[in-house]
Amino acid sequence: MGKPVTTPDARSTTAASPRESAPAASLKAPPVQPKTAAAFGATATLLALIVLSVAWEWWLAPLRPGGSALVLKAVPLLLALPGVWRRRLYTLQWASMLILLYFAEGVVRGWSDHGLSARLGWLQAALAVIFFTCALAYVAPFKRAAKRAAKEAAKQTAEPNA
Repeated sequence: MGKPVTTPDARSTTAASPRESAPAASLKAPPVQPKTAAAFGATATLLALIVLSVAWEWWLAPLRPGGSALVLKAVPLLLALPGVWRRRLYTLQWASMLILLYFAEGVVRGWSDHGLSARLGWLQAALAVIFFTCALAYVAPFKRAAKRAAKEAAKQTAEPNA
């Protein structure tokens, strides 16, 4: 068997094939030290946003008494939760784009609503900013390592031709 190679999610490993050629093996990104605090922050903030969305639209300040269908806005966050929990880079990337919609809604409702609903809107916007920051802080080192590995691979493939 080949030696273990760290995958981009930084937690699982796969065995490298002994038949891999040197250039193909060099395309692997070097291991990156994951920022566990950022991953924990993203997970905790996502959970808080899910709880806030459900509580806001069912009990705290629903648009209609007894709750509203806006409680369904928590569904996309629930779909992202397993991948964020497992620190999947792809999920953190698309969730960081999705969270911008929740930021926008929080700002709009913070400005336009009154009372508790306005405060909840600002809380949602703040949680969205925290999630976005944590997700980017976790993903950025992996993106930099991949870019560095691609640059080195391009340099290695250019050297035999020179």
